[in-house]
Amino acid sequence: MNHLALIIPTIDKLGGAERQVLILAKGMLNRGWRVNVVALSGSGGAAAAELLTSGVGFLSLHMRKGLADPRGWIRFNKWLRIARPDIVHAHLPHAAWMARWSRLCAPSRVVVDTIHSPGLGTLGRRLAYRCSRWLPDKVTAVSHSAADAYSSARMVSNSQIVVLPNGIDTDQWRPDPESHYSLRNALGLTNEFLWLAAGRLDPVKDYQALLHAMTTVSPPAQLVIAGAGPLESDLRLLAHQLDLEQRVRFLGFEPNVLRWMQAADGFVLSSWWEGLSMALLEACSCALPLVASDVPGNREVIISQQSGLLATVGDVNALASAMTQIMTKRPKNGSIWAFRRETTSFKNSALTLYSTAGKPYIQPCSINIPIRRALRAGTYSQSTLSLDAQAIAFECAARPCAKEQHVRKFSLPNSGWLDETPLLSDRTM
Repeated sequence: MNHLALIIPTIDKLGGAERQVLILAKGMLNRGWRVNVVALSGSGGAAAAELLTSGVGFLSLHMRKGLADPRGWIRFNKWLRIARPDIVHAHLPHAAWMARWSRLCAPSRVVVDTIHSPGLGTLGRRLAYRCSRWLPDKVTAVSHSAADAYSSARMVSNSQIVVLPNGIDTDQWRPDPESHYSLRNALGLTNEFLWLAAGRLDPVKDYQALLHAMTTVSPPAQLVIAGAGPLESDLRLLAHQLDLEQRVRFLGFEPNVLRWMQAADGFVLSSWWEGLSMALLEACSCALPLVASDVPGNREVIISQQSGLLATVGDVNALASAMTQIMTKRPKNGSIWAFRRETTSFKNSALTLYSTAGKPYIQPCSINIPIRRALRAGTYSQSTLSLDAQAIAFECAARPCAKEQHVRKFSLPNSGWLDETPLLSDRTM
């Protein structure tokens, strides 16, 4: 049985990267892999319990001083020698450096790490990536914007990096009219337009601009913000100062964002930058019209004027105008699903998704990878990936002796690519 180890700083608090690790762990387990999630710190909380219940192993290194804690390095290297995973896949910088440098003491067959944001961080982070970029077999990025940023800063080489977009379970994240109306009734809403914003309450999300935009949207609408963070008290105060207390609801940390996605009429994201927002993908899968800041990561999900609208970053008037435009297109019967189904762009946006059910949402994988070397020497020429494709890539990486390769022409709508693309079929499994 092939063995995958997913490394992450912590899963005590779940953001986009942590949720992606959980999705990938369960998806690979369903394909018959042995999967372990290793956290550098924390106890894992409810997420660890969920993993263990599903059959995924969990280990915390209980590091208390970040990477400066030698006990964590000793525990991790000892575990690597005993468990001997076929693939070590690290997410976020600290986990990536841990997996990379541990390879010198406890050799791993394949080491991959993933970049989740185009933010380059401090000079120390940039130097750490440059000094260790010869250690991983591949570096993946969740979006082209993240890949371009790291490549331009020489933190990864062009031949080394590949774009593998985030994915969601589209069987789970889907519209549910019954939940839509039941929660709205519980909130006392009738015809009011309900906007949802979800994400950690950090400066990068620019919730201040969103609150100011709420004062000018017409007709008046309601806003629900799902998330916790250091700015919560400041944002509550701002909502009070703007006289929005009756129109804005702060949920704090919300373990069940799905029900709010299903109750909402639209989703709004005002971030200064994004890698590839999980919340945006989930809203897209739930058939919500989208309004988001015009940054590269969001452009890879939203087709402007079709699946949603993009607003200039930090421009309160542009954000309010986009929200108003979405609201005025709302069908008279109050059903937002009818509005969403009138567009065809949702399928195009969904080309960037993969499903944990083990099947592509729209099309087969479009992954350009030499089957003999898989992640170690492969290159990718397309931007979409299903979990099925990622699983095949992982399995080929763990079994590089596979002999069969299938080649066919493949093109994506509006992709600009049409080439002879080596594809992996299930017959290679």
